[in-house]
Amino acid sequence: MTVVRDVPKQLFIGGGWQDAESGRTLSVDNPATGEELCQVADASPADGRRAVEAAVAAQAAWAATPPRVRSEILRRAYDIIIARTEDLALLMTLEMGKPLAEARAEVAYGAEFFRWFSEEAVRIDGGLTTAPDGRNRLLVTRQPVGPCLLITPWNFPLAMGTRKIGPAIAAGCTIVLKPAPQTPLTSLALAEILTEAGLPAGVLNIVTTTDAAGVVEPLLRGGKIRKLSFTGSTQVGRILLAQCADTVIRTSMELGGNAPLIVFDDADLDVAVEGTLVAKMRNMGESCCAANRIYVHTSVADEFATRLSARMAALTVGDGTEPGTAVGPLIDNAGRSKAHDLVRDAVKRGATVLTGGELPEGPGCFYPPTVLTGIAPDSAIIGTEIFGPVAAIRTFATEDEAVTAANDTEFGLAAYLFTQNLDRALRVAERLESGMIGLNTGLVSNPAAPFGGVKQSGLGREGGRVGIDEFLEYKYIAVPVGA
Repeated sequence: MTVVRDVPKQLFIGGGWQDAESGRTLSVDNPATGEELCQVADASPADGRRAVEAAVAAQAAWAATPPRVRSEILRRAYDIIIARTEDLALLMTLEMGKPLAEARAEVAYGAEFFRWFSEEAVRIDGGLTTAPDGRNRLLVTRQPVGPCLLITPWNFPLAMGTRKIGPAIAAGCTIVLKPAPQTPLTSLALAEILTEAGLPAGVLNIVTTTDAAGVVEPLLRGGKIRKLSFTGSTQVGRILLAQCADTVIRTSMELGGNAPLIVFDDADLDVAVEGTLVAKMRNMGESCCAANRIYVHTSVADEFATRLSARMAALTVGDGTEPGTAVGPLIDNAGRSKAHDLVRDAVKRGATVLTGGELPEGPGCFYPPTVLTGIAPDSAIIGTEIFGPVAAIRTFATEDEAVTAANDTEFGLAAYLFTQNLDRALRVAERLESGMIGLNTGLVSNPAAPFGGVKQSGLGREGGRVGIDEFLEYKYIAVPVGA
């Protein structure tokens, strides 16, 4: 297709497009068909080092660039993204699988990070106060942390890039971006857009590779990267944190989730069902914020399950490029097998399938929207991030029981609760051990809000007014009074 053909397929280093040193390439496949879309450069550790060297060389000049200039580059990039919504949406659908309607929504969402941080770039502040003893003025400034390594996942190819690139550019940091090998094309398209918007050579460098461990570890241990921002699994996050320890690299980690969703007996069931559908089925369930464990009060559990399964069964599964498709394929066969294995394990332990639960025939990595009830407490699905269109429903009798079950996990990224009782809403929200709470809504992500989790779901926040803080250092200057 034209949108695939027009995207550069090389590494982007120092403002230019370059083949991998070895000449190797990696395959980008369409998960809806299993067919290859194209080949892109497959970087080696040496290519990674060249990208870091380019970022280091550009850092001083970029840090000295006026905030307004950085702001206007991001704003121009925002305008270009919005103007190219259809092309970018189609590109994401082809390489990742999400329906075009969701891809368009991601373009709007992802672009907003560039607009938001274009406005934050000119609001980086400091302070001047007098020491309590009156002898010194305390001058505080904020400076870019330095060259950054940004590692993004495959599930939101555009938004995960803009959410990291935007604040780094706004703060005055240079970047090496390593996108997921399943979905590199959107990131390469972003490089073209930012270049067109006026971003100087070397500020953004992109390295696509199938050898993530081999490329990333020497960069983290090499002493030149001063900031790592990673979105991915907790297991990989732990490894990266250990590698960052050698040179005390600042880190932002948006890691795994196991989001609980609680429906109380006083909830508006229409709102609860629709909210659950969004929290579960956005991006085919391939979201770290997806509702993973659904707890429903015993008095409304049967009606809720019936309504939810009817809504799930009515969703059209198919190629994301086809009109009317609501559920696209999962990213690959491994993701589909994981979802199916979790369903089979739950059924083996006594769960009932209300809809779905069977592997479809034919090409593509499709899995049907599935609703399970009667989940046994020892089912693997309770403690595993599903990352697929499977809704696992359990019941509870008391508020304490629901909160205890919701918090019984090492993760704490997002949680959802549905109730019409304001006191209960605030009380439970305060008790839930999650960085983000959806109250009577299944959608929590917003560029103007701080995105991130607690416990083993991560460190730091992305987005909102605090998102740029992750890329800035404080510097304190003591100035004697009268000096």
